[in-house]
Amino acid sequence: MDSITLIRPDDWHIHLRDNLALETTVPAAARCFDRGIVMPNLTPPVTTVSRASAYRERILAHTPYGSNWQPLMVLYLTDNTSPKEIHAAAESGFIYGCKYYPAGATTNSDSGVTDLTKMDAVFEAMQSVGMVLQMHGEVTSDDVDIFDREAVFIERHLRPLVAKFPDLKIVLEHITTQQGAEFVLNASDNIGATITPQHLLYNRNHMLVGGIRPHLFCLPILKRDVHQQALIKAAVSGNQKIFLGTDSAPHTQDAKESSCGCAGCFSHHAAIEMYAEVFDQAGAMDKLEAFASTNGCDFYGLPRNNSTILLRREPWKIQAAVPYEDTQLIPLGAGTTLNWMLVE
Repeated sequence: MDSITLIRPDDWHIHLRDNLALETTVPAAARCFDRGIVMPNLTPPVTTVSRASAYRERILAHTPYGSNWQPLMVLYLTDNTSPKEIHAAAESGFIYGCKYYPAGATTNSDSGVTDLTKMDAVFEAMQSVGMVLQMHGEVTSDDVDIFDREAVFIERHLRPLVAKFPDLKIVLEHITTQQGAEFVLNASDNIGATITPQHLLYNRNHMLVGGIRPHLFCLPILKRDVHQQALIKAAVSGNQKIFLGTDSAPHTQDAKESSCGCAGCFSHHAAIEMYAEVFDQAGAMDKLEAFASTNGCDFYGLPRNNSTILLRREPWKIQAAVPYEDTQLIPLGAGTTLNWMLVE
């Protein structure tokens, strides 16, 4: 196969940041995607419909001329989120989910939920209006090793939540483990998952062997090879509950390479090509369209896109840096060669 045409894909997990960052992140997101689920972990976080509306307008102001790309907004859940706000979000017409961050789990998550068991009224409201719950599936307690956070979260919190709210639609975001993949694949059709390019392309050896590579540092953190292989198997399976979510998350080069480097990988410069690389290596290019273009919108109950993109087998090298804010960032895979290129 030398080329492939796909229904234009969507990204079901993106970080655009705000203000000056939008000059880089919005055009990058619109490069090949038609829609994107926009994460709300700003400072301050996007906790209300009014904040989501204002943020949406700032994003749209940077959409490239002629682009049909649309931001799909998300509310940030806190201990103080009310069922009334959930109903308002459902009526807004532009909010497509609510994001659960365990407090302190990742970038700008300090305002996240401190006790999942106290959110029943909110989850009941979400279940009643059909609002999707996007979950950062990790525990953050000091007694749990960082490489075990996802597996422990599933057993300690996710299984009881699914049992209590069986009709609540849940996306387990950026799964990183064999346990995460198996849980979703064996769960009801109300449970879905996104997978990032970095967790398909890399494992923790790539990040740590021979020296620390800070531009591969993300949260949830890269895991063992056995987990990487389980994610690849799930992604190329064609299962309708597994879909594309880049978790593209920009940080300046200085912030990544500091003494306490930030977590996150920027991938929108080459996201679809990276996924194509994985599917090609797995001999599953025929499954790429489902993963990238149809499973996610079907799960969210949105129409599939009408336009298409064309990928061609042609080696090219990822750029060394991307202009960002008043400096630059180092993109995922900088300097490496990919064998698939987005043509149109």
